[in-house]
Amino acid sequence: MSRHILVLGGTTEARELAARLAERPGVRVTTSLAGRVSRPGALDGEVRVGGFGGADGLAAWLREHRVDAVADATHPFAAGITANAARAAAATGVPAVVLRRPGWTAGPGDVWHPVATLAEAAEVLPRLGRRVFLTTGRLGLAAFAELSALHFLVRSVEAPGPPMPPRTRVLLARGPFTVAGETALLREHRIDVLVTKDSGGEATAAKLTAARELGVPVVVVRRPPLPEGVLAAPDVAAALDRLGLAP
Repeated sequence: MSRHILVLGGTTEARELAARLAERPGVRVTTSLAGRVSRPGALDGEVRVGGFGGADGLAAWLREHRVDAVADATHPFAAGITANAARAAAATGVPAVVLRRPGWTAGPGDVWHPVATLAEAAEVLPRLGRRVFLTTGRLGLAAFAELSALHFLVRSVEAPGPPMPPRTRVLLARGPFTVAGETALLREHRIDVLVTKDSGGEATAAKLTAARELGVPVVVVRRPPLPEGVLAAPDVAAALDRLGLAP
């Protein structure tokens, strides 16, 4: 009898996990995407797009589709999805694991200003610089919309919508990025402060190295905490182990 694994996706790790699961005999994998990116790319196994309707809706889906385990491999800042997944798993008795890559750590020469929210990031920006490289994604720009005296370079995978700061230039790009490329970008736009979420991973870490080498301060939005009692795994291998599917 096959095991049905639901992967809550949207990250590089989710794609890798789905591929590893699909290779295993007797395993059926379904990856669920929120639908915020219009061209997510090919995925191994089955794919569904769209929300579940909260924790209750997800619990109903788990029962209806006879899911044997849930792997939450969403973005570290997808706190709502993670909370709903934890509640749905608890309600149905379905084992669940949260796959979270380790966050970034400041090193020698880094000038980081940790904050808890995008709103706090907006509060500290005016005293740190005037030309901002904003790499927090296309959602949440409203937190910076009132900062009319600052110039923003906003990088995202897809075009953001209003509200956003009045002096904004949008750069559409998808990682991974290189240190040389990020350094050139910071110099070209005369960036004097960087804003990022602590997403972790290598794909977008080059900007932190570039900022360090150029002496640019970085406002780092800390990750939301995981729900109490969830089982966390730092990488795909550990997630497979905790699902009982290690090689």
